[in-house]
Amino acid sequence: MRRQKGAVAIMVALSMLMLLGVVGLVIDGGLAYMVKARLNAAVDSAALAGARAVTTGNNQADQTASAQAAAAQFFAANIPSDYLLSKPNLLSTTVTFNGGMATIDVRAEAPMPVSVMQVMGFASLTPTAYAQTIRKDLDMALVVDTSGSLQSSGAGVQAATTTFLNQFNVTQDRVGLIHFASGVVIDNPISKMARGFDRTSMLTNVAAYKFDGGTSSVEGIWNARDQLNGIAPINRSSLRVIVFVSDGAPTSFGEILTFNNTRVWQGGCAVNTVGAIDSTVQGLYNLNITANTPISDGCSFTNSNIGTVVTGLPAWYNAHDNLQQFPIVTNSPRVVTSSLSSSSAARNIDRAARNLAQAVAAKARDEGTYVFTLGMGASLRVGSGPDNEVGETVLKCMANVADSNCYNAAKPVGMYCYAATTADLTPCFSRLASAILRISK
Repeated sequence: MRRQKGAVAIMVALSMLMLLGVVGLVIDGGLAYMVKARLNAAVDSAALAGARAVTTGNNQADQTASAQAAAAQFFAANIPSDYLLSKPNLLSTTVTFNGGMATIDVRAEAPMPVSVMQVMGFASLTPTAYAQTIRKDLDMALVVDTSGSLQSSGAGVQAATTTFLNQFNVTQDRVGLIHFASGVVIDNPISKMARGFDRTSMLTNVAAYKFDGGTSSVEGIWNARDQLNGIAPINRSSLRVIVFVSDGAPTSFGEILTFNNTRVWQGGCAVNTVGAIDSTVQGLYNLNITANTPISDGCSFTNSNIGTVVTGLPAWYNAHDNLQQFPIVTNSPRVVTSSLSSSSAARNIDRAARNLAQAVAAKARDEGTYVFTLGMGASLRVGSGPDNEVGETVLKCMANVADSNCYNAAKPVGMYCYAATTADLTPCFSRLASAILRISK
């Protein structure tokens, strides 16, 4: 009996130790699990912050320092220094540049004491976490409307554009800058081979913008697409983006027009003169000059007489090439005929201008390019043109957003942001930049 009692006592003691071990696993292991989950979240946020901040700086050393500082800040903000008695520690933030990509690796630990598990010989537990974010390379064309209707908001447009450009990596990203009104100017062509862009030059160009002329949107979007497609496929980035900023509906487009030979016009309008015509039909404007000034050979006309001067609208958009990619005379999405009679000129030019802007954006999406649009001002939400169509409709369609009337989920879906006032421009630009950076991760 005595031997049996002794055996029972030993078994009870061992059972108690095992029970304490199980309790320790439940209590200390549960706390460690909670610390691990919080540590994972902190490391993830640190890696994402590092990826966003890696765009800051004029060289890789500065960009690495910026990423590391942002990672440390977000790590500390997302896990307290004594969370559940642990001691969170950011072990390392490594930034690796490879071609056009930046890889951010973040490692951390959170040593913590144990209570019940000490009976099993454990003095502490050390949850660890690791996260990696890859910030892909980017090819981007930024297109800014500098038409006369933006004159009172010009300073705000320039300031917001400057803020936007500061969010991209001058050594890794390729960026081109374009502005348009009646015509278009390529301020900074996108690099065809080397990575990076000259932000200082771009900011100087933005500061010099003059706001005058019409809204030849197709010239801006066409040149943006042309800039991106000018990069050989082998050198292109994995992410291609057009950012298009405007305050109004398209009202003009470029064309090679054929003039009637039966009438001698002031100064002599040559056959096949290249220029932009708009829905107010006040004249023919140079494609490479944004100001609303008729071209030098005297091709000025009005709605009432353009049909006696010009034979009619060509069937295809032909300002830059003869590939016949973008129809002018069409039944969709807006009906356009070739007529330039006094009763139809403004209607056909206005509809064609809207159709063409949407068509070029759709072609860019077919080629894998994301289109982001930013619309500014109350006039965008007021009907205009012969059909009293809201200008915002075109910008939404260009971006292929879900609430547009031409949404196609099978194609790259961009973003449209509406800035009601100048004060809303910078927040809108920030939303677009954040969306682009999310895609690039």
